[in-house]
Amino acid sequence: MSAVMMTRKVRKWEKLPGKNTFCCDGRVMMARQKGVFYLTLFLIVGTCSLFFAFECPYLAIHLSPAIPVFAILLFFFVMAMLLRTSFSDPGVLPRALPEEATFIEMEIEATNGNVPAGQRPPPRIRNVQINGQIVKLKYCYTCKIFRPPRASHCSICDNCVDRFDHHCPWVGNCVGKRNYRYFYLFTLSLSLLTIYIFTFNIVHVVMRSVNSGFVKTLQDTPGTVLEVLVCFFTLWSVVGLTGFHTYLISLNQTTNEDIKGSWSGKNRVQNPYSHKNIINNCCEVLCGPAYPSVLDRRGLMRDDLSVPTSAAEPATNSNPVPQTTKTTAPLIPNEHTPDDAKPSMADAAIAHAEKRSPSPREDKLPTLPKSSPTPTKVPPLASPETDAEASIIAKDKAL
Repeated sequence: MSAVMMTRKVRKWEKLPGKNTFCCDGRVMMARQKGVFYLTLFLIVGTCSLFFAFECPYLAIHLSPAIPVFAILLFFFVMAMLLRTSFSDPGVLPRALPEEATFIEMEIEATNGNVPAGQRPPPRIRNVQINGQIVKLKYCYTCKIFRPPRASHCSICDNCVDRFDHHCPWVGNCVGKRNYRYFYLFTLSLSLLTIYIFTFNIVHVVMRSVNSGFVKTLQDTPGTVLEVLVCFFTLWSVVGLTGFHTYLISLNQTTNEDIKGSWSGKNRVQNPYSHKNIINNCCEVLCGPAYPSVLDRRGLMRDDLSVPTSAAEPATNSNPVPQTTKTTAPLIPNEHTPDDAKPSMADAAIAHAEKRSPSPREDKLPTLPKSSPTPTKVPPLASPETDAEASIIAKDKAL
């Protein structure tokens, strides 16, 4: 088996870190824990459905047809603000790239210097001045960035959120810079809708009790009894939450800052974001500019995939590499020579000696033609026995 690298284009939301879920090709962004969000939908839709089915027909005839009309408009506004809060990017900050994280680490080490072994390194913070007040920027070890002012890391979504207020399980998303105003409008409109339904449920029971009695009315309208119970227990929490956020908006403060006591006035620390005016604070939070998302969820990026291929099917390649055989013949220029085919050092020295220019002495000697070299016969060497016999014959001839 072999693998072939293939490149395909994917949306950036498919590779985003964190614990968020995306739908509709990245247009919808929510937290992974959405069970309570479905409960919120069920309570709102169920209560309003019972109100439209049982109370609205009677109230439209005996009181005013504008009652169900206003209830329908308020219901759609509540649902629009809920979905806008739940399906939007709350202001998630992108994490640092590996190169950026390395540069930040080097910058921190250069600033803090070498920390002796056994000692705790100093906290990673930066000081900035906002409206004459020193604000500390904390370093996020998960995202590898210095968080902007008022930003915090959500442990449930595992992302840094700009102007982080809190993580709301009822809407299934974080509440931050980009969806806080919609969250506040959702709680405000839901409070009005709850009060509206609860009030006209009581009016419906009172009007029917005049003719048939209170007990008989409760027996004939079990849906109304259920609505009254749901609205009664919901009213305290929703109205209380709306009042708390109204107080925070008037001070231009977040829930996270209020819980931590960031601007409680201790040590002469004041809120640098407050305009010291309730109207100006409310206008900034609710009527300020709509901030764009910095994630680019639907942008395109390349993703390399390794696709396994079987050995029987040869992998297609646009630039096939030719197979080479081992040879001792000289290779063409710019071609890699195998180690076992390279000439040895002795062969290289002989070749160099043959190529060098002849000396003046060698020019005087006659040279034989290279085409027909004449072999030279060397006489055999005489052995000691033949030398002795030759000396004896020479003596006899002398006598």
